[in-house]
Amino acid sequence: MNLTRFRDYDDIRARFRWEIPEIYNIADRALGRWAGDRGRVALFFENGAGDRETVTFWQLGRATDRFANLLASLGVGRGDRVGIVLPQCPEAAAAHLAIYRLGAIAVPMSMLYGPDSYRYILGNSGARAAIVDEAFAGKIRAVRADLPGLEQLLIRGEAGEDEVSLQAALPAMPETFEPAETRASDPALLLYTSGTTGPPKGALHAHRILEGYLLTFQLFFDLEFDETTLFWTPSDWAWVGGLLDILLPALALGRPVLAYDGRFAVESGYRLMARYGVTHIFLAPTALKMLAQVPNPRESYGLDLRVVASGGESVADEVLKWSQEGLGAVCNEFYGLTEVNHLAGSCARLWPVRPGSMGRPYPGREVEILDAAGRPTGAGEIGQIAVRPGDPTMMLGYWNDPEASAAKRRWGWILTGDLAYRDADGYIFFQGRNDDMIGSAGYRIGPAEVEEVLLRHPAVSEAAVVGSPDPVRGEIVKAFVELAAGYRGGERLVAELQQLVKEDLAAYKYPREVEFVASLPKTTTGKLNRRQLKLRERERKGG
Repeated sequence: MNLTRFRDYDDIRARFRWEIPEIYNIADRALGRWAGDRGRVALFFENGAGDRETVTFWQLGRATDRFANLLASLGVGRGDRVGIVLPQCPEAAAAHLAIYRLGAIAVPMSMLYGPDSYRYILGNSGARAAIVDEAFAGKIRAVRADLPGLEQLLIRGEAGEDEVSLQAALPAMPETFEPAETRASDPALLLYTSGTTGPPKGALHAHRILEGYLLTFQLFFDLEFDETTLFWTPSDWAWVGGLLDILLPALALGRPVLAYDGRFAVESGYRLMARYGVTHIFLAPTALKMLAQVPNPRESYGLDLRVVASGGESVADEVLKWSQEGLGAVCNEFYGLTEVNHLAGSCARLWPVRPGSMGRPYPGREVEILDAAGRPTGAGEIGQIAVRPGDPTMMLGYWNDPEASAAKRRWGWILTGDLAYRDADGYIFFQGRNDDMIGSAGYRIGPAEVEEVLLRHPAVSEAAVVGSPDPVRGEIVKAFVELAAGYRGGERLVAELQQLVKEDLAAYKYPREVEFVASLPKTTTGKLNRRQLKLRERERKGG
């Protein structure tokens, strides 16, 4: 897919066509061309303790086949779901590729989840096996009795009696594996995403998804890469931002990825980028704002950054300017959803970045702004962002939820639930959600699941959760709590509620603010009126 032949935005929009083979496998696309190369680096790995490892494509190919043989020996086959809870590490890359090579379905899960989230996702997906780092295995062990379908638990680290140790089992496996023949439309990846009502939904994607990301990956990283190119993101490989915005496309293009198993912080992040010579990076806007606290970082740390890609929330004008001046790197923003991604964005090499805008619709996507009747809006008119079906990044559907899948479609479009307007040149300007989803530090958080956990506390009679404006995170999770009889609010109760959400649901979903109220606003039908609370927060904070 040579994109350098295109002259500008109009040229690529007019001439680009999808060319996806009928027989297609993510692992073959990522490794096939490079697996025999003993000298080409696939991964540079470092953990928080400073241990380092360099993995070539040849080594990664052998590790992938050993992993595939291990899973097959445990009964995992075509169509089976396999959970993954691993940090950025060589085993995580090999696990993903092995699952795709088997024709099975990868179910990546965040290391930040609590037992409730693991119970739900592993149960809802019907996962037959899970590959888990020892540091997070306790949360899954705590709910394993509730998961009769979870037959195998593979542990990176010390394994229990009824578990499989990767360190012990993998070296004994054969280093060659005959891959399953998969079609581009066969399922490969199940990504769980929060919704405004009920628990998370599983967005099921096909092998063809990688081809869709390969196109936009090249565009938002400004097209040209050389032998010094090195990609990195602090985003967990359980998320789209880590797995599909960096790892898999970079491997498919034969370029190395930095895998760091440690906590992201400003100082250590800069030193890591300098030590390895990171040239291309994906950062959520929140991480960019954190890095901007350091003046002249390019000179101070000797950075070689060339392009920053950012998505998940809007990038402020001052952050775009700082990226160019402080990091010496162009910043290309992009926009999309887990269900269908990279709908619009920038590519400074082919069309100029316009401050305040998410960019223009990417080639291969038909994107429109629709009014309440499903008609395209005029320039400057706010409407809902929609995309035509057919994009390879579009999900096959929600797992075991045909009604929710159908609800995403209307008037022949896939509706995003996001509001925006388009200017006369086709640049899209994000205006917010038209529902109750919370966008915080690049995460999309559904209020209902947080409310459900809060209601478990005996002091909580009723709870409403909304996004409250925040200058760094975009929004923070805020809970309005109506107390049960006999209870009083206070700092101690706030801490208990926050800890409850951290432990049971996920660390990034806890309410950073809790306000105790006498009563919660309701709609005329008796439902929680989160919109009224959200408007109140915007007025209070000037958002």
